Amino acid sequence: MTQLARLIHILTLLKSKRILTATELSDRYEVSIRTVYRDIQKLIEAGVPIITLEGRGYTLMDGYTVAPVQFTEKQANALITAQHMVSRSNDSSLVRDFEEALTKIKSVFRSSILEKSEMLDDKLHIFDTRKASISSNALSELQLAITNFNAVEINYRKANDPSISFRKIEPCAILSTENKWILMAWCHLRKDYRAFRIDRIQHFKILQEKFEDRKFSLRDYYKAHPYKPTAQKKA
Repeated sequence: MTQLARLIHILTLLKSKRILTATELSDRYEVSIRTVYRDIQKLIEAGVPIITLEGRGYTLMDGYTVAPVQFTEKQANALITAQHMVSRSNDSSLVRDFEEALTKIKSVFRSSILEKSEMLDDKLHIFDTRKASISSNALSELQLAITNFNAVEINYRKANDPSISFRKIEPCAILSTENKWILMAWCHLRKDYRAFRIDRIQHFKILQEKFEDRKFSLRDYYKAHPYKPTAQKKA
């Protein structure tokens, strides 16, 4: 059983108003007590109000409920498929945030749907021989910068160039090609739009400074620059 499936099982047991001990959970899932402690901490970090009763075990805070949202089996399967696809991403922030979101979503699955989704999870495999060797951990923060119109400062390294340049940018769109995440942004240095590979951003800082929406259109951009993404204007 995967950690995610185990977390959902633990949450389901806690929702039944039971008091669960670490030893009970350890025996049930055949994991160590230390693993149980990490699982409980993971649920707490995801926003589940778990209370430790000294000498008795774990329980949920009184009044805690989960929104009455129902998913069909096909919708649940779509989420499981998306999880496998996201797990192939070379950006760890996206993988982490999606897993945390799915933990919360799966807590409202009916038991029959949950059981089938776990079955699909074991039987679904996605292979991508183009997986990039360079990883990133910035996608989630840059997405927030786009939707909140925050300017960003970055240190950027271009391909086959050991030097690093400092840029102040206004992020406006994100695209993915060949398993690489590309950030489209207005570059204050170049006074034009530029494409930045996120895994080549060495350091970034989200600024409090806001910028005006330039109404960037990816379709219009590629009409004006009809080349492949890797052949766009160099940053």
